[in-house]
Parts: sequence; structure tokens; C-alpha cells
Amino acid sequence: MTQPGLDPAALAGGTGAAVDHLLSQGGLPVGTYGTYAEAQRAVDYLSDQEFPVENLTIVGTGLRQVERVTGRLTRNKVITAGAVGGAWWGLFVGLLIGIFSSGSAWIGSVLAGVAIGTVFGLLTGLAGYRATGGRRDFTSTTGLVAESYQVLCVARVAEEARSHLARLSLRS
Repeated sequence: MTQPGLDPAALAGGTGAAVDHLLSQGGLPVGTYGTYAEAQRAVDYLSDQEFPVENLTIVGTGLRQVERVTGRLTRNKVITAGAVGGAWWGLFVGLLIGIFSSGSAWIGSVLAGVAIGTVFGLLTGLAGYRATGGRRDFTSTTGLVAESYQVLCVARVAEEARSHLARLSLRS
């Protein structure tokens, strides 16, 4: 969700700068939640109550970057992944070329595409692995995690939002 008239450059300074900017624009906190799903649920509830949700913004506070290590990256894994990826691309290109071939020549196009793609993928995967010089011999996924989420609202309708969210908390 976005705040009308919100300056994206003001958000670039980090979480504190974003909240400060919204507060300076008249955005007031109407709820704080432990998870993004809870904040979404609050905004969805407000929408169900026909509240003008375009006046709301969800802001994650206390952001942390989390990198979860998923496994070792070995030379054999890199070669295999590169070869498989290249084979798929080669199959795709071979099928595209095969569409314009006559008779049984399309089989040769597909086989040549798979073979060339496999070799190309293997070599590029291996070159990329060697370029790291062993400095990153693991695989991982990275994401941003917030400690909490605030729902902010423009001042003129903030009290109405708080009233609706109070009823939601009583229902829970």
C-alpha cells in the first residue's frame, strides 16, 4: 500500500526516516502488529468496513536482513546445475528452430540445441564458480524481516480507523 503524495525519496533514508516522514505528513499510528499478516488482516478488516483504505500505509519497523544458508556449493553441484540449465535453454532453442524445419530435421535441431546448451551451461556455471575464488562456497536465500508493522493513517480519518480496529481486536 502507498500513502497518497508519499515522496519515495523520503523513504530511502531507512525505516525511521519513513515513519518520521509519514508522521510529518499527518500519518498517525492506528495499530501495531507483530507480523505482516496481522497488519494485512487489519487493513482488510478496514476495507470490509468500507473505510477509505487509500489513507493507510503499512510500515515495517526494525528491519533486519536475514540470510539463511541452504547448503554447500561444490564444483560438482555447480557443473550439474549449469549443465541442466543449459540443456533446458538448448531444448527451448532447438524446439524453436525445429518449428521451421521440415521432415525429421527437427529432431536434429532439438538434439543439437540440447547438446550445445548443456556444454555452454556447464562452462558458464564453472566460470562463474571459479570467479568467486572460493569466497562463497554456499547457497542461501536472503530476505528482510521486520520486528513489527505499524498501520499509519492520515490524521483526518485516524480516529475512525482506531475505532474500527478496536472492534476487530475485541472480536479476536
